[in-house]
Amino acid sequence: MASGRKREFDYELALNAAMNVFWQKGYSGTSMSDLIERMNINKPSMYRAFGNKEDLFIKATERYLETKMKPHMALLFEEGATLKDRFKKHMMSIVDMQCSTSDAKGCYLILCQAELIGGGIPMQAELLLKDAEAIPTQCYADIFSNDPEAILLGLSQNAQSNSLCLYTMLKGTAAMARSGALRSELEYSIDTILAGIGLD
Repeated sequence: MASGRKREFDYELALNAAMNVFWQKGYSGTSMSDLIERMNINKPSMYRAFGNKEDLFIKATERYLETKMKPHMALLFEEGATLKDRFKKHMMSIVDMQCSTSDAKGCYLILCQAELIGGGIPMQAELLLKDAEAIPTQCYADIFSNDPEAILLGLSQNAQSNSLCLYTMLKGTAAMARSGALRSELEYSIDTILAGIGLD
């Protein structure tokens, strides 16, 4: 730190707390007082360690991508598993998180991405959210286009449409989880959509 003073708080815990505030309230709905209270630090300490609200949001979003999104995406490449099992594990891992009581309900990214149309999110944060939204759909499309099992099942013929179908379902389960839907109810929806595209 520029002042040479030792931090009097746990940086990682504070950043996780900020991530959960944004996850619950979105960018526009989160106030500086919300952040300071949940992070359990004072305003000068927050600005020194994290910058302004946009800077903190970007750091929190990057934390979400690293600690939440990456583990979900890794399940799509599990060796020895069928294509159906990989997609089912991936999607149910996301649903488990969406329904979790330890974190905010639903999906951090989907909640914040829904705010983009209103224009209330600063440019750098907006670019990060748009880049993040492209990750799953592009990954799904690449798998449907190139995976030998997907090609054998004919899923490569509609790779982009199949990708959009699955991502649309996950946006829907995020909204339903925030409304209180149960994991078991959402699992039925996941099984149905996978069967609908040919993974039954």
